[in-house]
Amino acid sequence: MPEQRPQTIHSTIAGRIEKWYVKEGQLVQKGDTILKLAEVKEDYFDPNLLARTANQVQAKEAVINAYDAKADALQNQTEALRLELSLKKLQLQDKIRQIDYKIESNKAELMQANLDQQIADFQLRRTDTLYQKGIYALNDLEAKRLKAQETGAKLVVAENKLRESQTELIIAKTELSNVDNEYANKIAKANADRFSTLSDKFDSEGTLNKLKNQYENYSRRNDLYFVVAPQNGYITKAIKPGVGEIIKEGEDIVSIVPSDYELAVELYIKPMDLPLIQVGNEVRFIFDGWPAFVFSGWPNASFGTFSGKVVAIDNIPNEDNLYRLLAAPNDATKPWPTALRVGSGAQGIALLKDVAVWYEIWRRLNGFPPDYYAGTIEGKSSGFKPPVKAVAK
Repeated sequence: MPEQRPQTIHSTIAGRIEKWYVKEGQLVQKGDTILKLAEVKEDYFDPNLLARTANQVQAKEAVINAYDAKADALQNQTEALRLELSLKKLQLQDKIRQIDYKIESNKAELMQANLDQQIADFQLRRTDTLYQKGIYALNDLEAKRLKAQETGAKLVVAENKLRESQTELIIAKTELSNVDNEYANKIAKANADRFSTLSDKFDSEGTLNKLKNQYENYSRRNDLYFVVAPQNGYITKAIKPGVGEIIKEGEDIVSIVPSDYELAVELYIKPMDLPLIQVGNEVRFIFDGWPAFVFSGWPNASFGTFSGKVVAIDNIPNEDNLYRLLAAPNDATKPWPTALRVGSGAQGIALLKDVAVWYEIWRRLNGFPPDYYAGTIEGKSSGFKPPVKAVAK
């Protein structure tokens, strides 16, 4: 399995090694702290950076709440202005009706004053005629003249009252026609202020989201100051051993070998030999450190070899133009040594199928490639393919 291979542990962030919690060769469990890093970037030097960012988030949330309150107040103001407009129009309409009634009254007064003046003028002319004939005295004539002047003055007053009432009517109608424009401007201004407030609110919400994202980044970065083991295993080598050393982002820190693994051997073959290999084929191995005696053509008589079977073959060659295949232990045969470790050297011996002696002589004389068996081998094999260097994984 890929996760069972030796691996290096990287640093997600740049930092300075402050303290080691493990030593080489130590067994660690998944999640154990390996080392602690100190900050090296000036943007994160503030020890209260996370708390200050949290305060900025709270302050921006308070600003957004204030914008909400202001927008609600402006909305209420708009509704109040609409209600006030309605009441104002009703008031002006009532005033216009009152003025209409007043005008009618003034017209009646004017008619009465005009009639009184006509009567007074008639009486004045008649008294003057009778005075000329000696029937009325001069006092009677003077009284009628005074009466005519009084009625004339009342007529002028009645005419002025009528004109004044008519002027009031014109003014009231003008106010009624202008009140819509006046309150439309006030409502438009309140709506403009409200929309401006909402725009500021949305801008603050965008800033708040950025601050929250920044806060989460700072919080995650604080967790990255402690490098932990990704799985159970043994610390094999400290690549950056010193305390105080500066490491870059993604740089290797230590190497770890998983404690739980399944052994397999990597074999590399040439492209011309690839058609001879299939998944499930048997391969014999000679491991470094275990003595072996190999008799060419007699695999069952050989001593110290271990059986394996091909479990995977790469579809593309590596940089050396060789194809890699993986061979796992063959459970049906002798188990591999328990002391075998990851990284041990091995030599692989691929078995050929049984052929007649004359065919082998003929093949070698003509330089033809060997015929490989298909499927699982049963029984003896007639020859060996030359050993291939491999590394156990």
